[in-house]
Amino acid sequence: KKLKIILATVILLWIAAYIISFRFDNGNDIVTNGIAIVPIKGIISPEDSNDIFMGGGMGSDTIINNLKKAKDNDGVKAVILEINSPGGTVVASREVADYVKFLSESKPVVAWIREMGASGAYWIASGADVVIADEMSITGSIGVISSYLEFSDLLEKYGVKYERLVAGELKDTGSPYKELNEGERKLMQGKLKKIQDLFVKEVSRNRKLNEYQTSEIRSGFFYLGIEAKDLGLIDEFGGRDEAVAKAKELAG
Repeated sequence: KKLKIILATVILLWIAAYIISFRFDNGNDIVTNGIAIVPIKGIISPEDSNDIFMGGGMGSDTIINNLKKAKDNDGVKAVILEINSPGGTVVASREVADYVKFLSESKPVVAWIREMGASGAYWIASGADVVIADEMSITGSIGVISSYLEFSDLLEKYGVKYERLVAGELKDTGSPYKELNEGERKLMQGKLKKIQDLFVKEVSRNRKLNEYQTSEIRSGFFYLGIEAKDLGLIDEFGGRDEAVAKAKELAG
């Protein structure tokens, strides 16, 4: 009889340990007491990166996989997104943002912006149930950039000629070895505007912004946390403790 009791106790402890503790892809353990803190740090791209020129970052696959682990674990009652990111590529950011909205249908999600939650990283944060940030954090920057260095004058100065061979008149649009003509510039700007329109529409819908607030964020400028609250981009000021308290409150 004692053996059965001991065996049953061991099994229950093992189950409890599984429910409250697992490892994310970056090696960090889940926070116990039913709250998972999922990091979103550095540049967001399709795959994890340690590029010395662009800076390190997390891949959308890694972030989504961690969110799935939190979603599928019955012991996790709420999820905190620990965001410290300047943004990233359009598709990778949108993939994560879409999954955050999907996750929030089954479990409360709190976005906690530390130093920075800008551009694509803010897109992700906007899908959470509550956004918390420090008063001095950098948020917003709801715009799109596709700038590059153009070397045509430098090449000409040193007698280097760009031999243009293309099949398709617009194939080398954006090449750093030649200037954009007016038509090419309009085409590029038009594509960026389409992306930004979608970006602004999604953020405005997620945050239930009014017409004035939507018009303001369209500039693409960044905001300090204290400004972002007035524009409806964040809900509360705070850090880790406030994020955990809010997650507990939402999860009951």
